[in-house]
Amino acid sequence: MKFVKSIMAVSAIMMLFSCENSLSVVQELTREDTIADITARDITYVRSDSGLVQMTLMATRMNRYAVDDPAMEFPEGFTAFFYDSTQAITSRIEAKYGISYEKTRLIIARDSVEVENFVTQEKLNTSSLYWDQQKRIIYTSAPVKITSPDKVVYGDSLIATEGFDRRTIHNVRATIEVEEDE
Repeated sequence: MKFVKSIMAVSAIMMLFSCENSLSVVQELTREDTIADITARDITYVRSDSGLVQMTLMATRMNRYAVDDPAMEFPEGFTAFFYDSTQAITSRIEAKYGISYEKTRLIIARDSVEVENFVTQEKLNTSSLYWDQQKRIIYTSAPVKITSPDKVVYGDSLIATEGFDRRTIHNVRATIEVEEDE
């Protein structure tokens, strides 16, 4: 009889702890700020001024969270294209993850971030990037690699216009000249 009571006590304790763990997991998954209010697929956002498109942002999935600081998350990445006054595409920002905060109009891009200026044929690669849409600048404190047709530049951080046509690279570590084959 003692053996049966011991087994029942151990079983009750195991159930108690397993329920507690399951409950904590359920609470974490159902927290108000972790469940998207809106989920959309294959979205395109267009920023225009006086009928002229300035930027388009495309994503395969967007989650919108309506919390104190509403945000749109792009868990599968995004691509943004910038246009000049003739509506030609001049540059692009792409990342495998992004989140856009509506109040501050700040987008944080992470994981394989790439910025390309099609006019100058320059490309920036970094692990994370902040994009301030109000100031129309991009910046990072992560290491950067900038590739152009004739050289590759490595630096510790960067601040640039969102179109990547003007920039400042901090603590340039190396500049490698690229030789062209003739």
